[in-house]
Amino acid sequence: MMSNTPLPSDTDLLALALRLAREAAVIINDIRAKGFVTTTKSDRSPVTEADQAAERHILAGLRAAVPHIPVIAEEEVAAGIVTEAGHTYWLVDPLDGTREFAANRDDFTVNIGLVRDHRAVLGAMALPAYDQFYTGGVGLGAKRYDAQGTHDIHVRKAPAEGLSVLASRHHGDAPELARFLGQRRVASLGNIGSAVKFVRVAEGVADFYPRLGPTMEWDTAAPQAIVEAAGGEVLCLDGSGPLRYGKAGWKNPHFVCIGDLGDAT
Repeated sequence: MMSNTPLPSDTDLLALALRLAREAAVIINDIRAKGFVTTTKSDRSPVTEADQAAERHILAGLRAAVPHIPVIAEEEVAAGIVTEAGHTYWLVDPLDGTREFAANRDDFTVNIGLVRDHRAVLGAMALPAYDQFYTGGVGLGAKRYDAQGTHDIHVRKAPAEGLSVLASRHHGDAPELARFLGQRRVASLGNIGSAVKFVRVAEGVADFYPRLGPTMEWDTAAPQAIVEAAGGEVLCLDGSGPLRYGKAGWKNPHFVCIGDLGDAT
């Protein structure tokens, strides 16, 4: 028998993702305050109780609210649980930047993104240590939520003096990055961890984030949706166009996240 319950709109789905990202942030901050142990997964990447607890909460919430939409989540995949994606599915990274979290730094995020037909169409992110939350989606605009309220965000036009560039803290290759930046006018270069770099571009704090190291699709889906909703782009470095989803092994190619570069290239 077919259900007469209407399917949720993208506005509803984004609100759901934001709520769960907020709740996951509380879980992560509580575990951080109590103390935790860091262990190593089979791929030699770190994992903590906070990653696992946040993912359990997010998965339970998504599967209860929208059971017809599959969820692909980092820790489940690491445990060998592979869900068939379909043309619409969630991508979840419950704690992006575990190395930052484990080192008691603040640049870690919760990422909940929705993919439809290989495109990241909406996403919600939490920055638990900053008490900041971000959303974005096709036709929905991009927003930041913080203690001061709700703010529309947009990429900025790069200043004439040059680009503010953000690069990875843990996968940065300084010589390769220098070659990539080449003759571009660069006013500042900073290295930070996690998907925080995306939202700093989306809200006009930075202009350019080249990713020359490995990432997975759950790392990028939510932030890409936010960047694109804010007027920016996330482009594959091979010239094939925007970063797309549903690739073999959930692995991304190298890419660049950009705001409005104008003439500052």
